Parts: sequence; C-alpha cells; structure tokens
Amino acid sequence: MSPAAGVHAPLLPDQKPGKVEKRASVSGAVFNVSTSIIGAGIMSIPATLKVIGVIPAFLLILIIAWLAEISVGILLRYTHSGDSTTYAGVMGESFGRVGSIAVQICVLITNLGCLIVYLIIIGDVLSGNKPEGSVHLGVLQEWFGIHWWNSRVFALLFIVVFVMLPLVLYRRVESLRYSSAVAVLLALVFVGICSVMAISALLNGKTKTPKLLPELDNDTSFFDLFTAVPVIVTAFTFHFNVHPIGCELEKPSDMIKATRISMVLCALIYFSIGLFGYLLFGDSIMADILVNFDQSSSSSALGSLLNDIVRLSYAFHLMLVFPLINFSLRANIDELVFSKKQHSLEKDTNRFVFLTLVLLAFSYSAAITIPDIWYFFQFLGSTSAVCLGFIFPGAIVLRDVHGISKTGDRIIALIMIILSIVTSSVAISTNIFGFVSNK
Repeated sequence: MSPAAGVHAPLLPDQKPGKVEKRASVSGAVFNVSTSIIGAGIMSIPATLKVIGVIPAFLLILIIAWLAEISVGILLRYTHSGDSTTYAGVMGESFGRVGSIAVQICVLITNLGCLIVYLIIIGDVLSGNKPEGSVHLGVLQEWFGIHWWNSRVFALLFIVVFVMLPLVLYRRVESLRYSSAVAVLLALVFVGICSVMAISALLNGKTKTPKLLPELDNDTSFFDLFTAVPVIVTAFTFHFNVHPIGCELEKPSDMIKATRISMVLCALIYFSIGLFGYLLFGDSIMADILVNFDQSSSSSALGSLLNDIVRLSYAFHLMLVFPLINFSLRANIDELVFSKKQHSLEKDTNRFVFLTLVLLAFSYSAAITIPDIWYFFQFLGSTSAVCLGFIFPGAIVLRDVHGISKTGDRIIALIMIILSIVTSSVAISTNIFGFVSNK
C-alpha cells in the first residue's frame, strides 16, 4: 500500500530492530503545510481583489481559511477514530472503494495539474512567453539575450534534473522541512518587495484608491463574483498532504497546531499580496500577477531589478513547492496502479524511482509542449480542489460511520457542501460562458 493513499498502510516503513524512528517536528510541519498551501494560487489573489473588492476578499480569505481548518480537523478526527492512516482510507471507510478512488482521482487531477502549471510558470519567468502574440522576455533572456541554452526546453530541463530531482527522491515529508522553510521565506520576499513598491507608489501618488466593495458594470457581472470563491478555495487546498505530514508527528494534536499556525500565516500572506499587488497595479492587474512584473512595467534600473527579484523569488519558491505536491501524487498513483504489490512504495526502490522519473518526465513534457494548459487545469483543479477541501470532509461527517459527529458538525458539513456546490457550479458556468463568448 502507498503511504498517502492506502487504507491500512503505515506512512513510514517498518523500523529496524533497536532503531527508534525520529519523529517530525511541529516547526517542520508548519513549513511543510504552509509550502503546500502557498503555490500558484498566490498569483491570482490580487486579481480577485479587483473583482470583488478589498473588504469581501478579506472576509472570504478568513472564512475559507477557517473552513479549511475545520475540514482538516474532520479528517484527523475520523482518521484517529478508524483504522486508516490516509485521506483515501478515511473516505474508503465511509464510502467503500468508490470513495477511495474518488479521492485518488481528485488528487491526481489537482496535483498533476499543479506540477505542470508550476513548470510553465518557471519557464515563463526564466525564458518568457508569447501570450496572444505579445512577447514577454524571461529573466535569462533579459540578462543574456536570446540563446538556445536559455530557451524554455533547456532551462526547464536544467531545473528538473539539478533542482527538483534530488528533492523528489526524499521518502519522508519531514526531510523537506528545510526546503519548505526556504520556500516560505521566498514567498515572504515576494510579498515584501511588492509591499515596498506599492507603498512607494502610494506615497508618490501613483496609485488609485482600491475598490473596497464590488462594482457591477459592463466588465463585471454578479455571477463573476462567484469565480473568486474557487480561486481562494484552491489557494487553501493542501488536504492531500494532511496525512503524510501528520503521520510523521509524535502527537495528533501537533498537526492541529501546525495547521492553525499555517492558516494564520498563509491568510496574512494572501491578503498582503492581494492588497499590495492591487495597490501597485490597480485595475491593470492581470490574472497572473507575474505578468505585471516584466521588463516593460518599469522605466528605471532599480525598478527592473526589483521586478526580476520578485519574479525569480517566486520561481524558486515554486521549485521548492514541487516536491511536496509530487509526494502525495506519487503515492496515489502507486495505489491506483500497483495496489496489489506486497511491498510499500518506500521499500520498493525500483518502483519508487520509476514513478518519480515518469512523473518528472511527464510534467516536463507537458510544460514545454502545451504551455496554455493553465486554463484547462485551472478548470479541473478548482473542481477537484473543492472536493478535496470541503465536499469530501463534509460527506464523511454526514455519513458518520464511527458515530462521532455532533449536530453542530453536521450543520457545518452541510453548509460546506452546499456552498461548495453552488459557488463552483456558478463559477464553472461563468467561466465556460466567458470562454465561449471570447471565441
């Protein structure tokens, strides 16, 4: 059984006689949880503020962070009440094999989509892109000119082989705590530079007053407001890593503590980048804020340098998020494909290395051949992320196979499911309508 998907499989390999397995630390769990949360979602937050306004965005971030913490608590309570040590296992206890497969498929869609999107973003930062005919140079091209060695194909190949491969070969999540700490630091650098640039623009009178509340006009309809919910839900989805991280901790309460700290930290980071990014670029903010930080967005040498630092800090951040997202994806694929294998994934080196290399090769190939796959996975990812974050935990409470849910739990679970289905349905319909209208 795989460590992140099996029903009764332990997360860690069996200990050798006389050897005490070192348990993970709470601080390491905080860094790993925070890094799992802060992925590509941070780039869409400023555009969300432009659509729904500052005050609703702030409230929405707080509400979804609170609900995400509740849903994690649900998963952990039902995990410790049953025999399972994984998300798919908990769903399997409630809904049988169908429930387990549903989780595994959602993790597959969400995580594989994230890995490909991360590589696309890294490729855009290093080697540029050409959206709708306009040319955006990458940092390497701005510095050294356009050459074969700084093209997307070779730049990404170098990153995959020399940065990501060593990290994805770790077999314990705790081993990634230092890279995760650096990833969180890079995200703070990203936010810090944005805030300094925004405050400077504000003092120089170069910013416009941000919208505190949504304004419905020809560009924004009432239904467009619902598209903000899946964006923020996706930004707070890390439930696929709850069990891999939590099972390495000494006490169940440690995971609750780590989650709570991470939620506060990530909510502050999200709102800060949303507010300062919106202040800095106003209504010209793009759906991907990194596009605003290209060479043409500043006329001064210092401004260009800060833009490059912002872009590179976030690209390096994504490189360090990659192995955490890959961890649970690899385990779920192992469970789907090699479910009848007797040895766990950690013990079978050949299988472990094979799956790792296949996932890296597939993600790399997709990132360099279909760079516009972002929109495809944004659609699927938001749907599967909503299921992982709220619908599945809510369904587990309503099913209540262990008889531990209270009336308040069932009410919250029902609210989570209804809100998720309604907002996601409206958002998907709006996105489809907008896509068709633009054709």
